[in-house]
Amino acid sequence: MSKTPLLDQIRTPSDLKKLSREEIKKFADELRYETISVVSQTGGHLGAGLGVVELTCALHYIFDTPHDKLIWDVGHQAYPHKILTGRREKMRTIRQPEGLAGFTRRDESEYDPFGAGHSSTSISAALGISVAKKFKKEKSHVIAVIGDGAMSAGMAFEALNNAGALEDEFFQDNRLIVILNDNDMSIAPPTGALSHYFSRVASSRSYLKIRDVAKKLPNRLSRFSRKLEKATKEWWMGGNIFEELGFYYIGPIDGHNLDALIPILENIRNDKSTDPILIHCVTQKGKGYVETMQSNDKLHAVAKFDRTTGVQHKAVSDFPSYSKIFGTRLAELAKKDDKILAITAAMPSGTGLDVFAKIHPQRMFDVGIAEQHAVTFAAGLATEGMKPYATIYSTFLQRAYDQVVHDVAVQKLPVRFAIDRAGFVGADGPTHAGSFDIAYLINLPDFVLMASADGQELVKMINTANSINDRPSAFRFPRGEATSEINFADDEILEIGKGRLIQQGSKVAIISYGAILSNVIAAAKILEETQGLKITVADARFAKPLDEKLISDLAKNHEILISIEEGAVGGFGSAVTQFLLNFGLMDQKSFKFRSLVMNDKFIEQNKIDVMQEQAGIGVESILKLVKSLL
Repeated sequence: MSKTPLLDQIRTPSDLKKLSREEIKKFADELRYETISVVSQTGGHLGAGLGVVELTCALHYIFDTPHDKLIWDVGHQAYPHKILTGRREKMRTIRQPEGLAGFTRRDESEYDPFGAGHSSTSISAALGISVAKKFKKEKSHVIAVIGDGAMSAGMAFEALNNAGALEDEFFQDNRLIVILNDNDMSIAPPTGALSHYFSRVASSRSYLKIRDVAKKLPNRLSRFSRKLEKATKEWWMGGNIFEELGFYYIGPIDGHNLDALIPILENIRNDKSTDPILIHCVTQKGKGYVETMQSNDKLHAVAKFDRTTGVQHKAVSDFPSYSKIFGTRLAELAKKDDKILAITAAMPSGTGLDVFAKIHPQRMFDVGIAEQHAVTFAAGLATEGMKPYATIYSTFLQRAYDQVVHDVAVQKLPVRFAIDRAGFVGADGPTHAGSFDIAYLINLPDFVLMASADGQELVKMINTANSINDRPSAFRFPRGEATSEINFADDEILEIGKGRLIQQGSKVAIISYGAILSNVIAAAKILEETQGLKITVADARFAKPLDEKLISDLAKNHEILISIEEGAVGGFGSAVTQFLLNFGLMDQKSFKFRSLVMNDKFIEQNKIDVMQEQAGIGVESILKLVKSLL
């Protein structure tokens, strides 16, 4: 017998409306079962989806999607939504090559009105859609579901502020509904006063008493009763931040209680008033499975696992990850240097700073999903002589570019940027690929840019960054594990702007920036074995300042020079090109220069080596270019 008999009958959300409310509860259990079953076979984001199963069912049951627009912030929690919106049969391809995306995506389904991957965009997008509907004279509800971690980002409050200030006419027949999914946790435990505020509201006896009184009022959502309730809440609790921003606030409510969720959503759907609404839902991340598979991040991202035992099938490596190398070495340096402080934007374990925090708990700051604040916070620390390490994924540092320029670079403050997840990241796809950091940092005056070719080089670059006290610096490192043992006691400080020669050959030289060096070495080995051609291989180490002597020597002593990086056009290769042009090295007869960068397109989720090949920087791409030039 099928363990999901009700789910088996559902092809689209409209089919849900045939079920009774009692059947919806059983359906939610089946949807949770199916979500666990899918992720056990694929790996991926589990906890967030399990926390919104009932909410997903209630929203699709009450509202008319896709006519009514439902936007999931980030998209981590959208697996049940995907199952329910005609993608069940494809779910086991999620995050796989040519499969479903791990996040919402517009070209994947009409039920995904806005694509995501980064947090805190949902309210802004929902407001834009709602206003557009007004101008198009279309009628529909627009719902944004955002987590309490994502709500800590400034962008979310910018959108709330904008929405609350708009004239009521913009929401006539186009109700903007924001659902705050308060699961007391984003990827890491949420930090800051806002999270504590939610907790106080959710546990307030006085507020719960008010809600009990309000339930006895006729037509609770009439304009009069809303005003009365608002006035009563202000009397007892001193007001509410969301209502001060112009939203009508409902909550907190149990996000797993369909007997509460469905009537409230139904009342809101039928209500004809025009003020935007915020519903505060309290949920449990990992609901229904967190007891079986326990983890510090409440099942945020898991490998394939045994559904019965919860044991994950993680590949065992003999070597540490680059993130762990960073956290371990920085912790060692901090034992000797009390000025070292570490900053992360809600990614302590992802960046290796959980290792640092165990040894130096008072010197690691998780500022929440607030990259802009993280960078300027680091800048403020640097003005007082501290040594801040702003540790942020490449793809997330994009969100703080103005702060990098205005607050750090212009003032020449010695903030150290530890850029994790540089290059392709596999199953998370283009929204998370570290493709642009070389290009968007290399044009900033007085920056020192480094990229580690291997784990030991990363240790040296951490040492080097710690010694730079007169300007900003950055070092990038990839996702994944090192390929050799690491000497964490290595104290070598690199000479600024000096690369290294890996092997000496003739005729062809390739200068690499970063971990893509492994592809160059592999290609060089194939050329020597198959063509009898030993090429010169160099590791630039620095994109800024360039090792002009090394590049000049390579250009003068080889017929062919190739630069390569795991980044978009405009980065290291562009700087090498400009140097060669400015110093007349391109004018040499019989000299050819080419620059290998990521192709000018977003590369879809796949294995990293396949993504590199598709981007034109894989081993085969290198071989093809060398052979064509020869």
